[in-house]
Amino acid sequence: MQIEGLARILITFGIILLLAGFVVLALSRLGITGFRLPGDILICRENFTFFFPITTMLLISLVLTLIFNLLGRR
Repeated sequence: MQIEGLARILITFGIILLLAGFVVLALSRLGITGFRLPGDILICRENFTFFFPITTMLLISLVLTLIFNLLGRR
């Protein structure tokens, strides 16, 4: 891979991250601050909160795997 190809990939991922940041910012301003699916682990104690979004991570992983597999078949 030449350096121009790598540069295009990095720019593309940067634009995707920028768009994702704008979406998260817009959702937080609308009052939608978090997504909790059934299966996500939430432990609340007196001075301690632990949140482990295992179901959310599995869902995001599945969606990204499908997208990259579809894009990779070209």
